[in-house]
Amino acid sequence: MGAETLADMNEIVYSDSDLVRTIRDVLVAALSGKRNLYDELIGKMHQHEGRLSPDEVALIVASLKGLSGAVSCIDEVHHQSLLNCIFRMSMWNYEPEVMDALVEFLLSLAVSYGTRLDECLEMLVSNFMPPIHFLKKLEDPLRRDGALARKDEVLSRVHLALKDITDLVPLAPLRLWSIVKEKMPHMWKNVPIAHYVENVFRLESGAIGHLVGRQSLVAMVMDRLIDLDVEIRWEDILQEDCNKGVFNIELDDMDEAFDDDGDDFEQPGGPSTRKSLGKNAIAEKLDSLMVLTFEHLKSCADSARLSEVFDALLQSFEKTVLTAYKSKFAQFVIFYSCSLDPENCGVRFAALLTDIFLNPSSLPQKRMSAVAYLASYLSRGKFVPTSLVFSILQRLEYWCLEYCEVRSGDVNPEAHKVFYSGCQAIMYTLCFRMRSLMGVPHLDGERLLRAIEPILKHPLNPLRVCLPSIVNEFLRQAKAAHLFTISDTFIFDDLLESELSIAFGGPDRLDMFFPFDPCLLKQSDRYIRPNYVFWSMVRITYDDEDGSTDDEDAQVFVEQNGEYMEDGAAAMSFEENGFEIGRLDYSLDKMSITPKNTLRSRFEGQVVPQMQMPSRIRPSTSPESL
Repeated sequence: MGAETLADMNEIVYSDSDLVRTIRDVLVAALSGKRNLYDELIGKMHQHEGRLSPDEVALIVASLKGLSGAVSCIDEVHHQSLLNCIFRMSMWNYEPEVMDALVEFLLSLAVSYGTRLDECLEMLVSNFMPPIHFLKKLEDPLRRDGALARKDEVLSRVHLALKDITDLVPLAPLRLWSIVKEKMPHMWKNVPIAHYVENVFRLESGAIGHLVGRQSLVAMVMDRLIDLDVEIRWEDILQEDCNKGVFNIELDDMDEAFDDDGDDFEQPGGPSTRKSLGKNAIAEKLDSLMVLTFEHLKSCADSARLSEVFDALLQSFEKTVLTAYKSKFAQFVIFYSCSLDPENCGVRFAALLTDIFLNPSSLPQKRMSAVAYLASYLSRGKFVPTSLVFSILQRLEYWCLEYCEVRSGDVNPEAHKVFYSGCQAIMYTLCFRMRSLMGVPHLDGERLLRAIEPILKHPLNPLRVCLPSIVNEFLRQAKAAHLFTISDTFIFDDLLESELSIAFGGPDRLDMFFPFDPCLLKQSDRYIRPNYVFWSMVRITYDDEDGSTDDEDAQVFVEQNGEYMEDGAAAMSFEENGFEIGRLDYSLDKMSITPKNTLRSRFEGQVVPQMQMPSRIRPSTSPESL
């Protein structure tokens, strides 16, 4: 064939057809037992970049090009050792000309042999993860720029090859999704899973994302977030001493400071009392993946694709997140999505939760979880306009009132747990939103607030069953606003919970489930905090220590500078999603209501002394920098 060894190919000028003929002869000879050149070919494929001379690189390129042209001569049985060697090659170890020749061979093989399609795709997907030695370059500031350029060289070829194979092999998209899912690193493996997820998102947003399945790829990432999330135990977060716990900014009444970078919580005059989740390997993985997810969502919003991706997020949320009662952080992915597009995504999320709760065919636990998410979302989302809060509370109150009208009997936490969860959601939301609702004249917030009185005074007695901490805070604000008469018998002396609240919460303690309490993942918090309502940002009805009653003092979370949706625009969006902005459509004549008083008039009377929501349930105190 003109060459005694493969090395002789570098000494002879070959045309493309001569090169193909030479490699074909090597393959055919191996079938008859003449394996010298064949074994040499295998040996060359074992070599890595660090040990290759320019002549050796040229030989590998020539061999791969010849194999691409002679692919029809490859015997799937007798040439298996050669194929195995090529499939183990990592594109990270070679120069661009070798990578290009390797991609060309994989494309030829995938098109010619359907039985080898999976192996070709698996080889490409395996390059989603850089080798360990390359990760060190990425971490080295002096070598990082070069490493990033090299990373782009590799991954751009990987994704282009996946596209080319998908264009030519109809079965490829379906197989590719399965392979990407199968090769997703397990959460317990000590590997940088963020690099893999980065490529999953690149695949989702790329030219073949719609063929592989954008929704399935997004759901795949959400499933991994949940897997990591539920493995973080509350014991890893909470300190034994509640005064030094990770929730000290949320649970205790200490004045904390938050540095400008958000790196640490610190009490004046003492070290941080926040238990560092950064020392938790699983939490670190979750934090890095959530940051990647936030960046991907921001990119989708910038390219006007967020609505499409949000469809997948909603489906994944209802299927996995909503039922993962131990979830602590993954739900902030959808919270952040809503903040990027309040008029569409924000309203759709609220509508989904409301519909689940009001749907009698849904499981009770699912309904209770949905309304807990709803209350937490309405309370914590700075971008959630008051109009939406009003509309949803109106629907919840109407449902609770109808429930009361067809039910009789005494308190029964287990039998009426869905009802109690709805009542608690209303009161929890009003702890955050009462004053803002009363501060928007066209919403007639006082009428909405007074409508809850017959529900609370029903024999089912939600004030006795719901969490005492929430009941106390709600009653203090209602009394200060002169909404209706409150009996002193409902003062619980700062109790966290009661036997009745424990009973209606069930084994999953859904009575204490507030899914959008502050995010404790340090890097993720940077994305959430600008869109988040901390307790100290709320103007409560009994808070008049500054002696001011101006409307500007009442925190209304609809920004007027265009950053968030205005109430007028919000109303149009709500109506498109099935909400009706207007007065309550049940008669107030049946209700026992004390004379109406405006929010301003209550400052003329005696105000109930300020009490604090008990620890372990009290809404967060905002960092001072906020």
